[in-house]
Amino acid sequence: MRNIEPFLDLFKQNRKLPIRLISPGFGHLPPEIIDTYGLTHRKTYYFLIFMLEGLTHHGVDLQQFDVRNNELLFILPHQIHQLPATKQGTDYFKLGFDENCLSLLPKQYPFLINPFNAQKITFTPPAAARLKSVFEILRELLSVMDTSPELILAHLNSLLTEINAAYFSADKRPADDRLSKYTRFKRLVEDNLADHLTVNDIAEKLGLNTNSLYNIVKHYSGLSPKAFITNRLILEAKRRLYYSESSIKELAYDLGFNDPEYFSRLFKKVTGKTIATFVQDLSGN
Repeated sequence: MRNIEPFLDLFKQNRKLPIRLISPGFGHLPPEIIDTYGLTHRKTYYFLIFMLEGLTHHGVDLQQFDVRNNELLFILPHQIHQLPATKQGTDYFKLGFDENCLSLLPKQYPFLINPFNAQKITFTPPAAARLKSVFEILRELLSVMDTSPELILAHLNSLLTEINAAYFSADKRPADDRLSKYTRFKRLVEDNLADHLTVNDIAEKLGLNTNSLYNIVKHYSGLSPKAFITNRLILEAKRRLYYSESSIKELAYDLGFNDPEYFSRLFKKVTGKTIATFVQDLSGN
């Protein structure tokens, strides 16, 4: 698997912003360039696939997703993205932008931390029509390299606001303070993944008691804080097994485990497979 870190810098469609949009007849790179990046890679930027007509299949962190009419799949930095081997879908938009673009926008978009672990969003026909209109405007703006970044960012903000509203449907709309705490919890886990912070440590950093933290994490993820942290560690292990050739001992130490045998047992407990079987299954794909 190849590292595509410079992709947006090399192929951005605006002189000042690392952003790129693709639709039928627009923005496609020559096959010889695409081939150098491969079909599977670990994303270093945000990537959206909005299907207007047709069906496509993409993998995210080794799970397969079918994306149909009026559905959007979003992929976050550090996730493993598997593209389909053949061209699929007849009408769509694909958009990539990085953290630099996001930092220039006027607000945060909580769907980008994926609190419900739902990579795919379904839109009502009116919302899909609005989304299509914004994508079309962005396509026009990105057809000229010297377009003012302010115009692009204004419409990117509209796009992400629309997506955020669809992600948090009426029956799941969050209380801002609880979601803010959950966002901080996820960031603490991400930023200290190999440090193995305890639930007590995290609760203290968030100014919560452990019961309150449990209720918040359970509400958004369906898991206890301890199970969430464990699952995130094993997901990272699976990602690294996919794109590296580290030994089990090296991987265990990299992820903060002092005992490789304990790490191996934990991997099997969570995944139902030994590490050797998991790697064999990957090589058979």
